[in-house]
Amino acid sequence: MRELKIGNLSVAVPIIQGGMGVGISLSGLAAAVANEGGIGVISSAGLGLLYRDYTGNFLEASIHGLKEEIRKAREKTKGILGVNVMVAMSNFADMIRTAIDEKIDLIIAGAGLPLDLPSFLKKGSHTKLVPIVSSARAARIICEKWKSGYDYLPDAVVVEGPRAGGHLGFKEEQISDPDYSLEKLVPEIANELKGYEDQYNKPIPLIAAGGIYTGQDINNIMKLGASGVQMATIFVTTNECDASDAFKQTYIDATEKDIEIIKSPVGMPGRAILSNFITKVRAGKKQPKKCPFKCIKTCDISKSPYCIIIALINALKGNFENGYAFAGANAFRATRISSVKEVFQSLIREYMESR
Repeated sequence: MRELKIGNLSVAVPIIQGGMGVGISLSGLAAAVANEGGIGVISSAGLGLLYRDYTGNFLEASIHGLKEEIRKAREKTKGILGVNVMVAMSNFADMIRTAIDEKIDLIIAGAGLPLDLPSFLKKGSHTKLVPIVSSARAARIICEKWKSGYDYLPDAVVVEGPRAGGHLGFKEEQISDPDYSLEKLVPEIANELKGYEDQYNKPIPLIAAGGIYTGQDINNIMKLGASGVQMATIFVTTNECDASDAFKQTYIDATEKDIEIIKSPVGMPGRAILSNFITKVRAGKKQPKKCPFKCIKTCDISKSPYCIIIALINALKGNFENGYAFAGANAFRATRISSVKEVFQSLIREYMESR
């Protein structure tokens, strides 16, 4: 595999591990991926609940938790580390400032357009900024806004297709429409970015994400114009993943029919593995009485069928009567628990065999 360059960062293996919340990709998984030459990514979502023993204040606990996870990851690796931050989170600004203060190598921001992301950089900051988009139009809006407002262009761009896990940047009817497939989006967005690369003499590598599971998948999508890939689902069933064994087993036990599109309180469709909790929600048996954390800007307690952060924390612990696991379209292909090293070895071998 050819090296991925993001600014002055040289990524030996062009694989970014996708950020998975709540608590699925923390320091353990991120450090393991970074040690194999990829980019390990810590998810900032829900850290206030994971570190609630530090303080009962969700926002303060989130800041402390992110600092701790970055510190723990740094102790385990000298590799490249990133933080994933959802624009939809109410503590988006706190998480961005904290990640930059901790000198994280890069920030990946999605679940909304991070139009003001460059404003958080300080003089001397070396953190790279990488927005997630789902269309060439979104890429263009970000480039125009960042360049005109901050004289800054993305250091890389992630395009997340409709086969990704978790929240999706598509309308429900677009998810199965071939016109919105990753294979269609990559050339369109690569062409859009090329205009800015040529005009401003700045490389903007495109990272493809959503449904990439094998080395052959990596080879195929890079032939279409991607400089690297972001993969998440395949890393869930690893020893180093920070989720519980029960969470990982849900992937192994899942069939293709178990992976469904659900409606999320965030206001986006999401892909998850069917659980008793989802079944109860669809039957109208779940309704939050109050919003304890106010973690999502777009969440309306009067209309939300459940508290998403509590559902995801329950899933992290393996409690699927009161939660569910987000998963990519290929989650059913998991058959066993392996190491991150074994995953990288398999991906590289498959990539080489498919060339």
